[in-house]
Amino acid sequence: MKRFLIFTGKIILITILISVVLDGIYTAIFMRSKDRGKIETVFNSKAENYDVVILGSSRANNHFIPQMFQDKGLKTFNYGMSAAHLFEASLMLKLMVERKWKIKNVIVEADLNLAIGHRSKPISSKFLPYIHNSTVIRDHFKDEESFNEMYYLPFYRYIKYDSKIGFREAFFTLIHKKTNALENLGFYPLQKNKNGNMKNNIVKLNPLPHNKSYEEIKSICKANNINLIAVMTPMCENVKGMDYFDKVKKAYPEIHNYENAVTDDKYFSSCGHMSDEGAKIFTARILKDFFNK
Repeated sequence: MKRFLIFTGKIILITILISVVLDGIYTAIFMRSKDRGKIETVFNSKAENYDVVILGSSRANNHFIPQMFQDKGLKTFNYGMSAAHLFEASLMLKLMVERKWKIKNVIVEADLNLAIGHRSKPISSKFLPYIHNSTVIRDHFKDEESFNEMYYLPFYRYIKYDSKIGFREAFFTLIHKKTNALENLGFYPLQKNKNGNMKNNIVKLNPLPHNKSYEEIKSICKANNINLIAVMTPMCENVKGMDYFDKVKKAYPEIHNYENAVTDDKYFSSCGHMSDEGAKIFTARILKDFFNK
């Protein structure tokens, strides 16, 4: 029995040591990444100066064309991320402020994601390699499920979210294999899709009366003298439940409603995402309404 306990103890000790070593190696790799994705680019950045920073989900990533802002003399980058929620948008802004970025304007896509109060696990997991190196990230996650395991158990977060920050991602990061996330100043253009879903039903969707992450974005902007432009972006013609946008306007009157700025299906790749052509029309409207000099 004694020999068994000693053997078991050694196995446990070796497992812990291996986990600590692997955790350190993976973290060191991600800590040196600057050219693969938006999150690590922001985390590992030095102080930046931007006239416009764009935040949100794919409905920001696919709808705002930074080059059109740049053509107006406005230094701009689109930090919208497909599948992201306002939880991740808020954390991105916190990291920018933590890194002493100077930002004049933040455009945040706040429409369908106002109905979501939780984090997007696939996207939020990409912040986890840095959880021990940033008070901002640690505090942002502290009330989340499994926080203790993610924070205190070495290598746990890399195992739990292997598909996002596991071996494959660590290896590609190590060899500096780039993605398209940083191309086009962060904008991802879509083409008209013949098989795109041009119907949507948001009848059951309701904005939260107090979306914590959106309120955080407002507070951060106010505290740092950043002009916040919160907008609802367009959807196609065949949407059931379009009164959702009226509900948003009632709950958050400061949010600008552009859901009908572009409606013709020919400008959409799918019902909730405009094509590149539609994005050009929409971005031109935003520039006219908020940045017309």
